Amino acid sequence: MSIITAWCLFAISAVVIAAVGSRMTAVADRLADRTGWGEAIVGATLLGAATSLPGITASVTAAVDGKPQMALSNAIGGIAAQTMFLAIADLTYRKANLEHAAASLANMLQAVLLVFILSLLLITMATPAIAFFGIHPVSPLMFVIYFAGLVMVKRAKEYPMWQPRSTDRTRTDQPDEKQTPASQDWGLWLRFAGFALIVVVCGIVVTRSVSAMVDHHDWLGESAAGAFMTAVATSLPELVTSIAAVRRGALTLAVGGIVGGNCFDTLFAAVSDIAYRDGSIYHAAATATSSSGPSEMTLIAATIAMTSLLLGGLLYREKSGVAGIGFESVGIIVIYLGLLGVMTFV
Repeated sequence: MSIITAWCLFAISAVVIAAVGSRMTAVADRLADRTGWGEAIVGATLLGAATSLPGITASVTAAVDGKPQMALSNAIGGIAAQTMFLAIADLTYRKANLEHAAASLANMLQAVLLVFILSLLLITMATPAIAFFGIHPVSPLMFVIYFAGLVMVKRAKEYPMWQPRSTDRTRTDQPDEKQTPASQDWGLWLRFAGFALIVVVCGIVVTRSVSAMVDHHDWLGESAAGAFMTAVATSLPELVTSIAAVRRGALTLAVGGIVGGNCFDTLFAAVSDIAYRDGSIYHAAATATSSSGPSEMTLIAATIAMTSLLLGGLLYREKSGVAGIGFESVGIIVIYLGLLGVMTFV
């Protein structure tokens, strides 16, 4: 593949991913209302998983191609980028700080779950390599923790032991449509599945094109390419869906889509470990970057810091701050830009 072709395919696929992502938001919001699941749960599961499809496709493709750094950087870099996207969505909501308006216990619990899984990944990469049949034991454990966390979130929504205080700027999840039998929702489900298939194909194209760029450009490393090219391109649905959800007034869906999607995205690392057949992908990536500057461990640590700020914002619920956004959004943007500089130039 020529370098010009690679750049063209990358750009076209990114645009398609962004365009389809906006359509998925509207369908997901309607399904949240018609199924009775609620915006936070749909954001964490259906919308979060579907908009993550191009990302997981990119990570698995990179792992199969023998590029462990790109696979992990795409997985974690996507979480960092999507958290930053939430700060951008905050800028588009002028009535109040988004984290104040989108009060939800479910979103807070998902943020806690995300910090826990990311911390587990950091511990895994810092400890000696272990693998059974080429898979690190933490990979299947991540699936167990993720689904157990979803059960906890669902129970908290149904039987809350704590509730955020409602203010004049709080926007709660109010269904726009009545709950309907599942048999009447097949059209929506089919549309959602069609959109999901499109973003999967585009995710493969993005990975192949970026891999070609890494091979052509000596200055472009796997870690930076994964964290800030494939990760951002495949995360564009989250940016589009978040802004679209905010404009529709579905604020809980906007926050839940990002935080829930980020929790799902941690599984990219586990699936990539399974797809990578030369041992533990975590230690393969750590070994490859041990003498070449900031590694995926730096990326994970920064992402934990960004998520902690987000959780703090959801708990503190500042009504407005600098530029009309909360302290957490300002901090998230600063950390992400600093991470971009460190990963690219150090």
